[in-house]
Amino acid sequence: MKFQPDRSEAQTIRGYGPGWIAIEQEKYTHSLIISSQGLLQDWNCQRFEDLTPAHFAALAEIPAELVLFGSGARNRFVSPAWLRPLMEKGIGLETMDTQAACRTYNILAGEGRNVVAALLLE
Repeated sequence: MKFQPDRSEAQTIRGYGPGWIAIEQEKYTHSLIISSQGLLQDWNCQRFEDLTPAHFAALAEIPAELVLFGSGARNRFVSPAWLRPLMEKGIGLETMDTQAACRTYNILAGEGRNVVAALLLE
C-alpha cells in the first residue's frame, strides 16, 4: 500500500547556502516568499532589523494553514504583537533559521500541506 506520492507538485527548494536559495532550477540571492500553492515572490527585507509588523500582516493575506518564518542565519523572534493578523485568521507561524525553514518547507509541501515560507536572506 502506498501512502505518499512519488513526486510532489509543489515548488521545491533544491538547495541553499549562505546568501542564496535554489528553487527548482533558479538561484535567488534575496529574501523571498514561497508557497506550496505556487506563489513565489520577493520579500522586501534584507536584514532582520528591516522587518516591521506590515511584513507579517502581508503574510496573513496569503491563504495558508502554516507560515514558516526563516529568520536568517540564526533563530530570532519578532514581537508577538506582530503576529496578531496571522492569529486572527487561524494561520500558524513557526520561527526557525532560514536553512531549517527550507528543509521544513520541503517536508510539509511534499506532504501536500498548504504551507508558506517567508525566507530572510541577509
